[in-house]
Amino acid sequence: MWYVVQVMTGNEHQVAALCKESLLNEQEEVFIPMYERKRKVRGDYEIVKAVLFPGYVFFQTEDVEGLFYCLKNVSGLTRILQTGEEFTPLHESEVAFLSRFGGKEHVVEFSVGYIEGDKVVITEGPMADWQGKVKKIDRHKRIAVLEVEFFGRITDVTVGLEIVEKRV
Repeated sequence: MWYVVQVMTGNEHQVAALCKESLLNEQEEVFIPMYERKRKVRGDYEIVKAVLFPGYVFFQTEDVEGLFYCLKNVSGLTRILQTGEEFTPLHESEVAFLSRFGGKEHVVEFSVGYIEGDKVVITEGPMADWQGKVKKIDRHKRIAVLEVEFFGRITDVTVGLEIVEKRV
């Protein structure tokens, strides 16, 4: 099952590294979902990776109690998301979303598309056949903000998207 641990934003990689050392066996995995975006560096655009869910680290484990006790040894804020007194695993639809978009590497690749009227058409990348809600597109920064249901609520997720054309 996949569980989500809330950490201090910016400490995701540090917490993941500490947990990889002390927690994992062959069946367990710790990862931070990332997304690719383009950034202008010295006049040229290059693809860089950014954290998809800032402040969260994801674990695939069957031993959530062991994870809980492992996190007690990590300095700083670490808290497994829970409902009431029970640790809450990700819903199947959330796991499917992460698996489909991020693949085995848990990195949402850069997508390319165009705008036709008021509709966004994605031609390349993991969003090519996605039928969700695009909340906002920033053509200058080459990103899109999607509304997806995650962690039991509607969450804004930023992904890399380049709009190459606007058709009337």
